[in-house]
Amino acid sequence: MMNMTDTVKQLLILNVLFFVGAFFVPQATDLLALHYFESDGFKLWQPITHMFMHGGLMHIFFNMFALVSFGSALEHFWGPKKFLFFYFSCGIGAALIHSGVNYYEIHSLLNELSSLSVSTADMHTMLNADMTDGNTFRSDLLYESTKHLLEKYNFSSDNFSILYEVARSNQAISVGASGAIYGLLVAFAFMFPNAELALMFIPVPIKAKFFVPAIVLLDLFSGVTGYSIFGGGIAHFAHVGGALVGFIMMWYWKKNQFNHNRWDR
Repeated sequence: MMNMTDTVKQLLILNVLFFVGAFFVPQATDLLALHYFESDGFKLWQPITHMFMHGGLMHIFFNMFALVSFGSALEHFWGPKKFLFFYFSCGIGAALIHSGVNYYEIHSLLNELSSLSVSTADMHTMLNADMTDGNTFRSDLLYESTKHLLEKYNFSSDNFSILYEVARSNQAISVGASGAIYGLLVAFAFMFPNAELALMFIPVPIKAKFFVPAIVLLDLFSGVTGYSIFGGGIAHFAHVGGALVGFIMMWYWKKNQFNHNRWDR
């Protein structure tokens, strides 16, 4: 493994500091994690700050392991400025694509409730109503918080089920550097396609040009079908978004041989 480069080291330290800080100040998670942009919890800085927040030890471990393993090689060849530009572009791009998919899914479900003629203000109130016990979303809490509006608009049980799904998506948060990491994976596969990756959960080395497309396609499959071999609570379209942004940037840079039309020239 190549020695850790300076910028990668600084990103690693920042991620660990944010992780430890959120442990001691839990309120920071709600403030710095990425909320859906139409929810009451959204802040303008979250597309950046969510990249430094993580949901648990395994989440931050795998992301930081990938950051050090692949990021150091890329920074070595690119230098710190180009590396940071690429890293944050992929992370922010992942957030935008994740939010765009959420927008499509939320408004598709809201269209199913259009026959109830709920006012914009009342729908906003219901979608942002208190429905958590501190750890999980609960439909009974949403019902208690919005009972007067549910009766006002004659919500059926099916209507309420749709409302609960929309409210949950509206209030869900996204954390982690995974979108940026997937961009790094794509860049690594572009630059070192025949590099053999020895992964702890696969017994034989796999070339980067095979491994990276496979893991991105697996995320796309999971995002579309809702079936995930890695469990729930994963923002698959954020992963795909980071990979897509990384692919576009690498394709453009490669087409221009990394010299013409560069951002830093």
